Amino acid sequence: MFPNLKLQIFRRGGHQNQLAKAVGIDETVLSKIIHGYRAPSPAQRRILASYLEVDEAWLFERFEATPLFAKVAKQLPDENKAPDNGDI
Repeated sequence: MFPNLKLQIFRRGGHQNQLAKAVGIDETVLSKIIHGYRAPSPAQRRILASYLEVDEAWLFERFEATPLFAKVAKQLPDENKAPDNGDI
């Protein structure tokens, strides 16, 4: 997923379909790029970064979401671990 791409579209006050038309990319292709289902070609990367007036590397930083339960599980105490509060 490319959240910076989505963020920059939002910052510019536009919509995906408007951007797609403006840069000559099919709307479904742009959607797949934004959501990480399709890698943009080097030409598409340059066009989008130029049109959105941002650094190409920043615009296409990847973000891989982890399931919410995995994040929560990491924060829970380990029940098999002895407490280290000195009360044993």
